[in-house]
Amino acid sequence: MCGIAGLLATRGPGKPLEALAGAMAQRLAHRGPDALGTWADPSAGIAFGHRRLAILDLSPAGAQPMHSHSGRFTIAFNGEIYNHMALRECLEARDGAIDWRGHSDTEVLIEAIERLGLETALREAIGMFALAAWDRETCRLHLARDRFGEKPLYYGRVGHSFAFASELKAFAALPEWNPVLDRDALTLYLRYNCVPSPRSIWAGIAKLSPGMSLSLGTAHTAGGELPAPRAYWSLSEAIAQARAHPFTGSLDEATDELEKVLREAIAGQMLADVPLGAFLSGGIDSSTIVALMQSLTGSPVRTFTLGFRETGYDEAAHARAIATHLGTEHHESTLGASDALAAVPRLAEVFDEPFADSSQLPTLLIATEARRHVTVSLSGDGGDEIFGGYNRYAWVPRLSRGLSHVPSMLRVAAAGAIGALPTHRAARLLGAMPGAPSMTSLQDKVPKLLEALRARDEPALYASVVSHWKTPGNVVKGATEPMSRPLVHPGDAPALTDFRDWMMYTDSLSYLPDDILVKVDRAAMSVGLETRVPYLDPRVVSFAWSLPVDFRAHAASPKRVLRRLLHRHVPPALVERPKAGFAVPLSSWLRGELREWAEALLDPARLGREGIFEPAPIRRAWNEHLSGRRDWHYHLWDILMFQAWHERKRTP
Repeated sequence: MCGIAGLLATRGPGKPLEALAGAMAQRLAHRGPDALGTWADPSAGIAFGHRRLAILDLSPAGAQPMHSHSGRFTIAFNGEIYNHMALRECLEARDGAIDWRGHSDTEVLIEAIERLGLETALREAIGMFALAAWDRETCRLHLARDRFGEKPLYYGRVGHSFAFASELKAFAALPEWNPVLDRDALTLYLRYNCVPSPRSIWAGIAKLSPGMSLSLGTAHTAGGELPAPRAYWSLSEAIAQARAHPFTGSLDEATDELEKVLREAIAGQMLADVPLGAFLSGGIDSSTIVALMQSLTGSPVRTFTLGFRETGYDEAAHARAIATHLGTEHHESTLGASDALAAVPRLAEVFDEPFADSSQLPTLLIATEARRHVTVSLSGDGGDEIFGGYNRYAWVPRLSRGLSHVPSMLRVAAAGAIGALPTHRAARLLGAMPGAPSMTSLQDKVPKLLEALRARDEPALYASVVSHWKTPGNVVKGATEPMSRPLVHPGDAPALTDFRDWMMYTDSLSYLPDDILVKVDRAAMSVGLETRVPYLDPRVVSFAWSLPVDFRAHAASPKRVLRRLLHRHVPPALVERPKAGFAVPLSSWLRGELREWAEALLDPARLGREGIFEPAPIRRAWNEHLSGRRDWHYHLWDILMFQAWHERKRTP
């Protein structure tokens, strides 16, 4: 795991290229605290910078940037190729013995790119990565990102150069860096609490989308349109291939096969030359990962859990019970409002562009604790999207069926009337709707459910559920909200006849890479911790999509086949409880310990001076939240995280 950066320049930007690439990489030192590496070919106008977090082959033979044996290719690589040993054997079977310098996955990958071609090598590689490869023979730069977007990669023109980096902060090392806020991207952030690919918060700087590669030469740095990224892999095609050979066995047989496939993925991801552990929340996803990890090793797995001081949010006892049953070496931390307040100033720097998933706080703190003991940690992320674990997969279709018999005009009128009530009364009425989610408390779901009443069809209902600000174009001055996510009728979707499949597919293309994986990557890499996600192994994903939807997103038993697998290793009584997620008591914190901090950032005079937001709707939400009339903590956290980021970055 590392940080990469570099540039392709048409003319000298006033400083030696290698020094510039090194300066960019230095701003990513947290991603790779072990070493700095640079390389440049001034005659070609290309330079790479690399910060190393040594995981495999800790010797100098694993240092980067790395050249292929022939010298044709040079690579700067961030990530891990889990099947690199098998890929190495394939290369030797194809081309004969190779005089390997070491045993790093980077060396295998760069040789595969040279010998098999870029796209074939990427399709054969099982892992997480963002990479830059320079082809000296064709004078072309190639960028690529892994299938689901576990590792980040930004790119764009900066002055007379084309630049790329793992994080936006690296671009600030370039003398011609003069960023301009993308207000349209800001509207998307307010809707989804993150900036979705391929946009970034800065105009002219893009994210390379998951499963994509981009190739360009020096001619593309001079102006005009950059080449369009190309897909070397797509979830749509993977689903089509899985559906061409559907699993037809019983649920028990499916559980047997899942255990085999997932065990293989986890075994590959447990390979490391440094200490390794796992996050353990006590839920289905992480508990299954830890259970299989423990079955694969003879020593206790190091596990890490974060608890909360506030009643109703603390899941630490459940994780502790599972750790005790499995015999792990368990580490537990506790988070309270004072800890959150102390961590808030770090968030803008850690996440680098506005990001407002409130579980970023516990994720950052558990990563910090884990890094004290290990360098690599496996996580259960992706399990909800792949195996149908989110509550919405059950209640959105149920709610849609329940509302289908109610005239739309009546539903809109009801939403207006209920929306005028205090939160607790509105929640009571909404809870009586046919198909409404059966949760302990609906109060923080009131805005979403009111929008659900207005939805015209199932995709619109889903869109209302995953949205925060419903009309962000009215909140951001001088902005128009673009369509930048595959929320409604995705054009490249496979034939998904069940709406649960459609939601899982859409979440895998959007919520997973833009929110979940960003949260984990930035939080962990801010402290030099590598995270690995076994559920996103393409073999696991393909098998999951070959299963009947009721084996995954079963209405009465979410993650049905995964749950059954876990029950083979952990007693059901330890894991069977309502899904909680990694939520924090943000609503009460904003009315309490975080109130003074929030009040300063939401001051209407300040908002007016900055000229980015319309103050009125924000102050209305803040006042209603403080009074308890309505719970707006999701919406307010979006604004607060932007304001904290804006204050730190001092945007124009």
